Amino acid sequence: MRIAIASDHAAVDLKADLREYLVDLGHEVADLGPETADRVDYPDYGYKLASVVADGTAQYGVALCGSGIGISIAVNRNPACRAALVSEPLSAALAREHNDANVIAMGARLTGPDMAKACLDAFLSTDFGGGRHAGRVEKLSNPSC
Repeated sequence: MRIAIASDHAAVDLKADLREYLVDLGHEVADLGPETADRVDYPDYGYKLASVVADGTAQYGVALCGSGIGISIAVNRNPACRAALVSEPLSAALAREHNDANVIAMGARLTGPDMAKACLDAFLSTDFGGGRHAGRVEKLSNPSC
């Protein structure tokens, strides 16, 4: 799978852990930055991540910041992206199954590395359920539906 990952300064360490984990699982991972813990603005990285998911360069995205809230808001500004802020595996799986989420967002100050990996596993191993959920998901990008 092609996966893009991005963070702000508060989540650089978690990003590095998750990037390595994903590569070890055999995924192709594009690290969109930042490379250091020097202060950056999460919207810049959220927009960059949303762009590569929206254009198909990456199948999925992993968005990280201190709480996960800010970067998930930035990603969701792109109508082609459905970022779900999660903190445990059930929500990660439901985000895929019910909402066809294509970006998982987590907070490095709230979710430890082991739990973040469990969330990633659930997210990446769950398919979109379609059916009754498909029309609702369509409305997320096209409110006039």
